[in-house]
Amino acid sequence: MVAVSIATAAGLLTVGPAIGTAAAHPSAPASRAAVPDTVETALPWGACPTKQYPDLEGTTVQCAPLKVPLNYAHPTGPKITLELSLTKHTSSDANYKGAMLSNPGGPGGAGLDLGFFLQPAVPHHVGDDYDWVSWDPRGVGASKPALHCQNNYFNPPRKNYTPTTSTILKYWEKRSKKYAASCEKKQPALLNNITTKDSALDMDAIRAAIGVSQISYYGFSYGTYLGQVYSTLFPTHLKYMVLDSNIDPRHVWYKANLSQDVAFNRNLHIYLKWVAKYHSVYHLGKTQKQVSAKYYATLHALAKHPKGKVGPSEWTDAFSGAAYYRFGWEDLASAWVKFTKGHYAPMLAQYDSAEGPGDDNEFAVYNAVECSDLKYPGLHKVLKDSKKYAKKYPFLTWDNTWFNGPCEYWKSKTHHVVKINGKKTTSALLIDETKDAATPYEGSLEVRKLYPHSSLIGEPGGATHADSLFGDACVDNKVAAYLKSGTLPKRVSGNRADTKCKPLPDPNPKASSSSAATPNTVRPAQAARLPFVLLR
Repeated sequence: MVAVSIATAAGLLTVGPAIGTAAAHPSAPASRAAVPDTVETALPWGACPTKQYPDLEGTTVQCAPLKVPLNYAHPTGPKITLELSLTKHTSSDANYKGAMLSNPGGPGGAGLDLGFFLQPAVPHHVGDDYDWVSWDPRGVGASKPALHCQNNYFNPPRKNYTPTTSTILKYWEKRSKKYAASCEKKQPALLNNITTKDSALDMDAIRAAIGVSQISYYGFSYGTYLGQVYSTLFPTHLKYMVLDSNIDPRHVWYKANLSQDVAFNRNLHIYLKWVAKYHSVYHLGKTQKQVSAKYYATLHALAKHPKGKVGPSEWTDAFSGAAYYRFGWEDLASAWVKFTKGHYAPMLAQYDSAEGPGDDNEFAVYNAVECSDLKYPGLHKVLKDSKKYAKKYPFLTWDNTWFNGPCEYWKSKTHHVVKINGKKTTSALLIDETKDAATPYEGSLEVRKLYPHSSLIGEPGGATHADSLFGDACVDNKVAAYLKSGTLPKRVSGNRADTKCKPLPDPNPKASSSSAATPNTVRPAQAARLPFVLLR
C-alpha cells in the first residue's frame, strides 16, 4: 500500500511521519480514558469500499481499516475494525494545517465520505489546507462488525404512531421490545461497548494511528456531542473544533427528545405557513390555519384507510424533513398536491428519503448509542409524558416516542454520560440557527457557557438544522477564517450569540430557478450531501 504523508498539527506546522510507518506515539494525557499504546501506527491505505460508497469511486480518497479495542478497559482483548478515509490536502506544505476529523451526526451516521465533500466546501480553498480524515463509527457502515437488527423495520404501511386504542399501543410496545431483543441477539458484545465515550476513545485511537499529537474536528448534530465528549477527555489533543447545531449535554437523551417535540411542532407550522404563502402555486390553503387543517385531516383519514403504502406514520415521517430543513420544501409540497389527486408514489418517495425500508444499520446504531449512554425512564413515565406533550405538540411527539421505543426494553449495559467540561479546550467555533428543531438553540447557548474559549454564530429566525458549508456566505466565511488562522468572532458578554448571520432565504417556487434556498455560492460537492441527521 502507498504511504501518505501527514503533518503534525501541534501549533507549529512541522513535517510528521508518513502514515503507514511505525511512528512514535505522542504522550497520552493523564486520564483514565487515555488510549492505550496498543493501537496501530501503520495503516494500509488503499482502495475504498466503493460498493458502499460509490461516490468515492474514481477519486483520490484512500481508505484503511484500523483495529481498536472493543472495550478500552481491556485493551489487549477482542478488537473491532473502524474503516477510515483520507482526503489529502492539496495546498502547499507552507499552508498545511494538519488533520481534520469529521462526523456527520446520528448517532449512526455513516461518515466515510464526509471529508471528501467538506474539503471543497470550505470557502477560499481553506479546506484544501487540511487532510480530512473521516470514518464510519463503531457498528456503522463499512466498520466491522456492523450492527443490523431488523432490516425493513420501516416497511410501510405501519399503524398510527398515536396510540388511540389499546391495540395500537400494544402494537408499538411489541415492535419496540422485539427490535431491542433482535439487537441484543445480533451483537451483544458490541452493544455493551457502543457509547459516545467509546467513540470518543476511537477518535483518539485514530489520532494516534495517523501519527499526530493534535487533530482538528468538525461535527454536525450528534457529532457536536461527540466533540464535546472528546474535548472533555482529551482537551490537549485538539487544535480547532467546529460544532454545528449543538446537543445540550444537560438533556442527554430523554429530555432532548421532549425538547424536540416542542420545536418540531413549531417548525411544521413554519412550513405550513410557507405553503399557504404560495397558495397560487400549490392550492392547499390560503392561510396557515387552512393548510394545517388539511394536513391533519389527511393524517386522520389515513389512520382509518391508508392510501397505497402511505399510512398515518408514513405521512408524519414524510413531513419531518420539512421541520429539519428548508431544503426540499418545494418537492414535499408538490408531492402533497399530487397526493390530493390520487398519485401516492411521490409522497411515498418523500417517506423513503426520510426513513424508508431497507438496511436498518443507522437506526440500529442510533438506538444502541442512545439506549447505552444513559438509561431511559420506565415505560409508565414515557407514556405519561408523551400523552402530555402530544396534547400541545401533536406533530412528532408520538413519532419520537416510538422512534426511541427500543430503549425501554434495552438490556445491554448502561453507562453514565461524561460530564462535559470545556474549560481546557482552547478554541471552538459554535454554529446554530435559533429555530433549529433537532437540536434546539438553547443547547448551543449552554455549550457556549461550558466552553469559555468558544464563540457562537447565531442565525436569528433560521429553522434549518446543521447547514454550515452550504452556501451562507456569512457563516461559511467565518468558518473559513477560523480554520485558516484560528480567528474567532469576538466573545461578547451575556447569554447570547457572539455574532449573527442572516439565515438562507426560504425557497421561492415562483422564481425561475429555486432549487431549495441555496445561492450559487454553494459548492457542487457539498450540495450533493446534506449532513446526515438521525437524531430524534
